[in-house]
Amino acid sequence: MPRAKIQGKNKGKLGVVIVAAGTSQRMAGINKLFALLGGKTLLAWSVDTCQRCGLVQQIVLVLNDKDLSRGQKLKKERGWSKVTLCPGGVRRQDSVRQGLRQIRDCDLVMIHDGARPFLTLDLIEDGLKIVEDTRAAVAAVPVKDTVKLAADGKLIGKTLQRDRLWAAQTPQIFSFDVITKAYENLTAEVTDDAAAVERLGCKVKLYMGDYKNIKVTTVEDLALARIIARKWREKN
Repeated sequence: MPRAKIQGKNKGKLGVVIVAAGTSQRMAGINKLFALLGGKTLLAWSVDTCQRCGLVQQIVLVLNDKDLSRGQKLKKERGWSKVTLCPGGVRRQDSVRQGLRQIRDCDLVMIHDGARPFLTLDLIEDGLKIVEDTRAAVAAVPVKDTVKLAADGKLIGKTLQRDRLWAAQTPQIFSFDVITKAYENLTAEVTDDAAAVERLGCKVKLYMGDYKNIKVTTVEDLALARIIARKWREKN
């Protein structure tokens, strides 16, 4: 697909899909989305950021069936006027597909993991600058550790060149037509949205994310997130 700048009557209109339909399997019984983090739920951090971002027209919050009523209550309590809720699917990519179907009249779509609370306005704005030309932009950070590719029996098969390795994060921002086509044609299992777009043969550009933009997957991650949240509030 050729690279082209975003055009049309909806140029600049940004829809957001926040994916939060997981079941917190590695959280020792804690529902991480509703765990308290700096005085509010973990989920509220990223949704609040999108709600106050003037560039965002619509927010689709994708939750599992068990969390929908709790999500509706949180929407009302926090005054999320841009938010609509929808149920997710079995896999992350199924949930993203469900969320994309709810996006209306937007030329751009930002997909973000609800388990990454420390989304900032800068991360959104930086991604929008990149996607204007490339149609696909992914926040990422350079890998700090040396990465080994394991062979059979956990023997090292190869040491990868660290200066070319980046750890992908969200937000990931795409033109609406590119990301919807990617998911319509997706048959393989992918772990992020960029991978779906890559399978179309489209170019995806990385831009600098934030090392604080962690994904809460385990109880150890939640403990770290609470430290970050405390410092965040002290700073702001």
